[in-house]
Amino acid sequence: MNIQRSEEQVIQVNESFARKAETLMPELFYQDIEPYRIVEAVEDPSAIHGWSMKDAGSAEELSGIVLGKGDSVILDFGDHRVGTIRFDVSPVGSPPDAPLYMKVIFAEMPVETAVPFSEYEGWISRSWLQEEHLHVDILPASVEMERRYSFRYVKLEVLDTSVKYKVSFTKAIVRTVTSADTSAAKPLQHSDPELVALDRVAMKTLEDCMQEVFEDGPKRDRRLWLGDLRLQALTNYYSFGSNDLVKRCLYLFAAYPNDKGMVSANLFIKPKVIPDDTYLFDYSLFFLSTLHDYYEATGDRNTLKELWPTAYRQVELALESVDERGVVQDLNSWWSFIDWHSELNKQAPSQGILIYALKQAERLASELETGQSQELAERIHQLEEAAIEQLWDEKQQYFVSGEQRQVSWASQVWMVLAGVLEPERSSELLNRMLDEKPGILPNTPYMMHHLIEALILAGNTERAVLEMKRYWGGMLGHGADTFWELYNPEDLSFSPYGSHLINSYCHAWSCTPTYLIRKYGL
Repeated sequence: MNIQRSEEQVIQVNESFARKAETLMPELFYQDIEPYRIVEAVEDPSAIHGWSMKDAGSAEELSGIVLGKGDSVILDFGDHRVGTIRFDVSPVGSPPDAPLYMKVIFAEMPVETAVPFSEYEGWISRSWLQEEHLHVDILPASVEMERRYSFRYVKLEVLDTSVKYKVSFTKAIVRTVTSADTSAAKPLQHSDPELVALDRVAMKTLEDCMQEVFEDGPKRDRRLWLGDLRLQALTNYYSFGSNDLVKRCLYLFAAYPNDKGMVSANLFIKPKVIPDDTYLFDYSLFFLSTLHDYYEATGDRNTLKELWPTAYRQVELALESVDERGVVQDLNSWWSFIDWHSELNKQAPSQGILIYALKQAERLASELETGQSQELAERIHQLEEAAIEQLWDEKQQYFVSGEQRQVSWASQVWMVLAGVLEPERSSELLNRMLDEKPGILPNTPYMMHHLIEALILAGNTERAVLEMKRYWGGMLGHGADTFWELYNPEDLSFSPYGSHLINSYCHAWSCTPTYLIRKYGL
């Protein structure tokens, strides 16, 4: 079946793969949770974004709080939650002669309860801001909100009643939802309490992103993104073991390629699966990487054999971007993702990713005895030689990228992960980079994950642990109960979207401390 999306593009649906993905729909687990306490948002210059929460009473006191026009109460549910909410509200005073008009704000961070969303001026849709306006016509009432939210705090604000009555919220319950079987994951036993804390919060991050697919974030975008999937899958193998969910996501991507055979960077799941019209050089290659890692974790040869043609097609398409020098062409800024940084040149890191993926392809081709191993080995050798000859700057002692010969951390990290340098030189390069801090630095846990793993693979485990504690531990120090989409210790208000109000504070690509700690025995 083909879907004509535009004159330029046709989606070629593999019905068999789509059906197989649906047979792998996971079981969802629910839990009802009541608020832990009542809190108040207070200005705090020492806190991230300038706001923190102050204790304002026990949860049992909620029913005794009477609210009129302009009043509000903030409920703290004790940890990050993903799910739906229901609450009971009753009139206080005269019989209600007008509807209750109220606002409900769901907040992952204190700032979201304190700064009016009307001040938002970001460039992505404000519809992602978790704010609802309700009319309750008949009181008392039990209000059930059907939409799923991502939050720790819930602010109930009375916009208006009438002069004759006020209201009291007598009960609030959140029904959380996840496809992660938390009983399958064992707590980390470790002598270092900071690593235990990082592992716990990383696990919670992954748990809340596991729904019918591995979502990138339960607040925004609620989609299946390939870059996030790869890291979620790696973490899953060392935690919840929901391997069929990884398999389901692989089949979903393979079911909806375009007419060139390229898999989309992400999929919309509801009301039906729709591949996005965003195609990324690095993300398409990570389909192959995710399949490689899945096979390494499960030994599922049937899935490997069935999805290999899709995976290898991503390699063929990527190689079309290599010029006569053996270097990946430097194209427009959105042809490859790498990291959220408007000034980052993508050429050298994309070269590293291509070599990295080709080495995984060579291993899989050898396993399947497809006859492609020798050709892949030759291409790997050519690309590695080109990386040294064309992208290594002997004077600066760094890999450079693009016409401006930009130095970035991403370029160094991906060349190390690709194994372009021997371990001793890789270790020296990364240590010097960390000490000198040249060029373009990382902005996301996504890029930081690759730095940490590069350090480990280069034999510098102590520095890897130090950097992981500095970065993810920095989020913990700012009160994170799940790890964030974006974190720049030098710019705590950083957002590529124009406002930190729209940032996701539970995001899939930040869950990897669990993988790093458990796989490498940190």
